[in-house]
Amino acid sequence: MSFLGRGPGNASTAGGINAEKIELAATELDTVTDFFNRMVSSCHAKCISMRYSEPDLNKGESVCIDRCVAKFTQVQKKVGEKLQSRGAANAGAAASSFGSL
Repeated sequence: MSFLGRGPGNASTAGGINAEKIELAATELDTVTDFFNRMVSSCHAKCISMRYSEPDLNKGESVCIDRCVAKFTQVQKKVGEKLQSRGAANAGAAASSFGSL
C-alpha cells in the first residue's frame, strides 16, 4: 500500500491520488525541513567558531555538535509527545461533551 494512495487498492479515487494524504505529506516535509534548519542554525552558532582556521571540525566541535543534535532531537521528541497527548485529551473532551448533547 502506498503512502500517497497510489497502491493497487486505491484505484477508485479520482485520478488515483489522495489529495489529503499529499497535503499531509507536504506538511510533514515542511515540519521536518524547519526542524532540520533550526537545529543546524542553533548547533552551528553554539559549537562552531566563526573563525575557520581548519578545514575540518576539531574534536571539541565534533563532540559539541553530536551532543547538541542529540539534545535538540530529544527535546523535539518530548514536545511532540506532549502535543499528541494534549491533542488526544482535547479530542476526548470534545467527544464526551458532544455525546452529552
